[in-house]
Amino acid sequence: QVQLVESGGGSVQAGGSLRLSCVASGRTISIYAMGWFRQAPGKEREFVAAISRAAVSTLYADSVKGRFTISRDNAKATVYLQMTSLKPEDTGVYYCAFRPGLWLGDRQKEQRVYDGWGQGTQVTVSS
Repeated sequence: QVQLVESGGGSVQAGGSLRLSCVASGRTISIYAMGWFRQAPGKEREFVAAISRAAVSTLYADSVKGRFTISRDNAKATVYLQMTSLKPEDTGVYYCAFRPGLWLGDRQKEQRVYDGWGQGTQVTVSS
C-alpha cells in the first residue's frame, strides 16, 4: 500500500518560486515512477512533470518547461517539484502520483497510467 502526501503549496506573486514535496509511505518509493499533475479552477486535471525510478528520465508539460524542475530523493521517500517564474496560469491544486513498473516515456503524461494519488496542495499565484 502506498500513500502520498503533498506539501509546500501557498500563495505567491507572479515571478516567485515555490517547492512542492510529495512524501510516500508504504512500499519502497524507489520502485515507482512519480508524476505531478495540477487542476486549475474550472479546468480538468493536467500533466505537469514526471520522473523515473532512478531519475534517469524526466518529462515536462510544454507550459512549464524551463520553469519547473522535478527531482527525487529516494532515501527520504520524497519527490519534489521546484517551481520558478510562477505565473497566474500556474494556479491550481497540485497532485503527485505513483506508477510501478517500467518507464513508459511519453505515456507518463497520461493520468490513467498512475496507480494512486495524493490529496493535493494548493498553489495560488497572483498578478
